[in-house]
Amino acid sequence: MNYEFLCIFAVNMKIFTAAQIHELDKYTIENEPIKSIDLMERAAKALTDAITRRWEVTVPVVVFAGSGNNGGDALAVSRMLQDRGYEVQTFLFNISGRLSEDCAVNRKRLQDRKYKNFTEVIQEFDPPHLGEGMLVVDGLFGSGLNKPLSGGFASLVKYINAAKAEVVSIDMPSGLMTEDNTYNIRTNIVRATLTLTLGQRKLSMLFAENQQYIGELQVLDIGLSREGIEKLEAQYTMLEMDDVQPMLLSRDPFAHKGTMGQALLIAGSYGMAGAALLAAKACLRSGAGKLTVHTPKKNVQILQTSVPEAVLHIDREETLFNDTVDTEDFNAMGIGPGLGTSEQTAIAMIAQLRRTQCPIVCDADAINMLATHRAWVQQLPQGIILTPHPKEFDRLEGHCADSFERLSKARELAERLQAYIILKGHRSALCCPDGHIVFNTTGNAGMATAGSGDVLTGILVGLLARGYDRQSACTVGMFLHGLSGDLAAADLGEESLIASDLVSYLPKAFCTLRPQWKIEKEKRK
Repeated sequence: MNYEFLCIFAVNMKIFTAAQIHELDKYTIENEPIKSIDLMERAAKALTDAITRRWEVTVPVVVFAGSGNNGGDALAVSRMLQDRGYEVQTFLFNISGRLSEDCAVNRKRLQDRKYKNFTEVIQEFDPPHLGEGMLVVDGLFGSGLNKPLSGGFASLVKYINAAKAEVVSIDMPSGLMTEDNTYNIRTNIVRATLTLTLGQRKLSMLFAENQQYIGELQVLDIGLSREGIEKLEAQYTMLEMDDVQPMLLSRDPFAHKGTMGQALLIAGSYGMAGAALLAAKACLRSGAGKLTVHTPKKNVQILQTSVPEAVLHIDREETLFNDTVDTEDFNAMGIGPGLGTSEQTAIAMIAQLRRTQCPIVCDADAINMLATHRAWVQQLPQGIILTPHPKEFDRLEGHCADSFERLSKARELAERLQAYIILKGHRSALCCPDGHIVFNTTGNAGMATAGSGDVLTGILVGLLARGYDRQSACTVGMFLHGLSGDLAAADLGEESLIASDLVSYLPKAFCTLRPQWKIEKEKRK
């Protein structure tokens, strides 16, 4: 599998807000320098090139342009498509009688060409036929939209969505806002076949519930100022391979198991030994020198046989976790996979968290038990790492209407507790104590299978024991976890991928991050 795609996005993989996008455009115009109309022309050429690569000149095109700069982009695209021989109908919606300056310039440029089929809609609108085999260019509203569509525009969006024509949206599907769509009217959002976004991905493009509107996504480089991108502080970033590689710790040629870190996993109840097994194997595959698994008596034979490299610390109880463990000799602890949620186990869990001094990864049933004992959340030690999937997080913090609200709550919780929270999903998000959020770029739908989260817990505990600081462990860990899934899916396919495959492909993931020549160079030091 080719992983160059992980490094081809915009500089630094920053995700800007709508206000920052406007600021970046302004910075580019002032410092390149370039006129705003010429920057729009550059964007329109990139858009037109992308459209013509995909749709033949024989495809009839209908362009819907709004009165702002997104509409200006659309008018310029209409002109360029017609220059290349496409048959285009263009509708400019100038309901308010006020066009942005650059939109007005592009209206004149299009009119000066004397192309037919240009309509400026001021009051009445007779919608054109949108049939199968046609293409709609959606340039009604871009990244500046800050409220749900209503009235005539809502009706137009519904008309577009009901048609069988394919749709390409410029920058954003009209009606979809750049960040927060919690209170949006989702029937009034264009459902695009392809979204051509300019410069960088927008935050709302990373959320699962918005994929039905975005369709296929392409990020177009329109030459926005690299200096401006570097200067702008972004609360959200996307993780690149180039970010992760420098974080990898080298292995001392004279290392022994005592210097490579001791890890503790408290995992597994009767019937859930598999969760402990997956986490244990992942921990060992992540470089920990020694692993101890604390588990109930009835899990001993399974774990002793399946993970002979691990030392077992056996609870007095037959079927559940009840005895806390002294962590003085451990460098990291993970707790939660397959643990169960009995009250007896819950009391033991909070006692364990209170007495543990080393870095902690808290996952699965440990999070579920915190959710049923909300007062305990405030007792969590600073620097704790929580790794909930969406339902676990909602149990912990209350129901969330959508991904943006969940992410906002996770960021607030991370800041309040001074914790690290990895919200698991297609684009797992690491919420840091300082409010910064990092989205992962690896992983695939094949990882939507039981046990994947247990593997992530094991990876994180192994990296912490190995000597990574908490933020580096989270960053490297979630990237490795997804990369293992991508490598496994490349060989096995997404449909047949299971959690143990992630463990099997961890070595290959490490080798992908640290090529063999670098390993040999380190050995020669």
